[in-house]
Amino acid sequence: MQSRETLKRHAALVDHMAGTQGLDLEELILRGKLTISELDDAVLRCTGCTQPGSCENWLAAMAAAPENDAPPPAYCRNTSLFAELAGG
Repeated sequence: MQSRETLKRHAALVDHMAGTQGLDLEELILRGKLTISELDDAVLRCTGCTQPGSCENWLAAMAAAPENDAPPPAYCRNTSLFAELAGG
């Protein structure tokens, strides 16, 4: 079982990564495009990542250059979910 701190860290990473892709996870849930269970699965996938520090650095770089429209890094375990939610 993951610690509470680990789950919170990765939930924040999932939310932030989704935001860089133009996705509002809360809005998607309210519209029925994403279930709580699917979001839980995304966070759990994220906890299996070996590069959360690199992810945090990538997200910080994206925040510093908001005009950058880059896809998630290749190591992101939720890339396909984000693409599906974005309609691509």
